[in-house]
Amino acid sequence: MSISNPYQTYKNNSITTASPGELTLMLYNGCLKAIKQAKDAIGKGSIEKRNSNIQKAQAIIKELMVTLNTEIAISKNLMDLYDYMNRRLIEANINNDISVLNEVEGLVTEFRDTWKQVIHLNRQKEYGTNGGKV
Repeated sequence: MSISNPYQTYKNNSITTASPGELTLMLYNGCLKAIKQAKDAIGKGSIEKRNSNIQKAQAIIKELMVTLNTEIAISKNLMDLYDYMNRRLIEANINNDISVLNEVEGLVTEFRDTWKQVIHLNRQKEYGTNGGKV
């Protein structure tokens, strides 16, 4: 008999019950977390942790690319931006460059913040002006 980790159970449940919009927000937040950890690893001189966290950020960017609806015109622009961020992450990893990570972090933060606003506006439309809150 194994004892489950309550945090892991909560995390798994939050992922399996999330809407597509919330999943996208989770991807952005995960990418930002990986970038922050990569920057911390550079500061501590940990090449292995830097590499693994930048690769996590790259995997998330690639997942965002896969989820794009290519029938929508803006998807081409998003694909180009995601591709740019992925290439910059590769460059940051090769050159151990925090400034490049800061650049990508800024772009991902803008995407995340915009996505939060979209979710909020959709909730307002769906549930009324208070976003479904009681």
